Amino acid sequence: MAEFNINGKTVYYEVHGKSGPAIIILNGIMMSTASWKPFIRDFSRNNVVVLVDFFDQGKSQTLTEPYDHSVQVELLDELIERLWINEATVMGISYGGEIALQYALAHPNRVTKLILANTCARTSPWLKKIGDGWNEVAKTGNGYAYYLTTIPVIYSTEFFIRRAEWMEGREAYLTEYFSNKEVLERLIRLTDSSVGYDVTSRLGEITCPTLVISASEDGLVPSTEQQILADGIKNSVYVTINGSGHASMYESPLAFASLVLGFANLYDEGINI
Repeated sequence: MAEFNINGKTVYYEVHGKSGPAIIILNGIMMSTASWKPFIRDFSRNNVVVLVDFFDQGKSQTLTEPYDHSVQVELLDELIERLWINEATVMGISYGGEIALQYALAHPNRVTKLILANTCARTSPWLKKIGDGWNEVAKTGNGYAYYLTTIPVIYSTEFFIRRAEWMEGREAYLTEYFSNKEVLERLIRLTDSSVGYDVTSRLGEITCPTLVISASEDGLVPSTEQQILADGIKNSVYVTINGSGHASMYESPLAFASLVLGFANLYDEGINI
């Protein structure tokens, strides 16, 4: 657990594990380093795992002015510089995958492998409207309404029903969390930072081995958007976790962890049979 400053702003990060290839994990919008607690023991067994809170997330600094993804890409670059990581697997889920893509485009020599889970190459007009809806509810300051607007769609219907007790616990915790004005202002800025995001035309520039993890019941980033990634990145593998929604790491943790660790630790991606 540590912090560093960039342009006078504080960034919180964690490093777990003592040896092995480095895996840098990037959060979705509503996540933080704490979101990965269930995975740390297994992920760090044979790898050095780096977790980080973006600006307006977790324990990193709250910003006050609007910004775009370039702010988070700069944050990631500064973190990697400070940790003396020459190369790493960069794994991002949802919003974190968008930052991972842009970092790989800006610093291709530092990304040995790319893992993109439940993410996309652009903020489509449809996705922007969803974000606009979230923000309009956030402006009301009603934490319960924000929960109802944002969270159910993140999970598959089957998981939501099967894990009803767990979801009730999340509802109680998140309703209180979203009722904090500063939290909602953070989430508005994070959501707005994706407006105008589109690297579709640049996907062909990515040459490192890439794993695209989709989920069959993802109601936020449909598989059609993730297929764009697989089609555009030549050296990519496309895998679907059947039955899972957008939060695939929580709905199918064993499948998710197996995919991430298996791909990150492959010695030779070009196995010929």
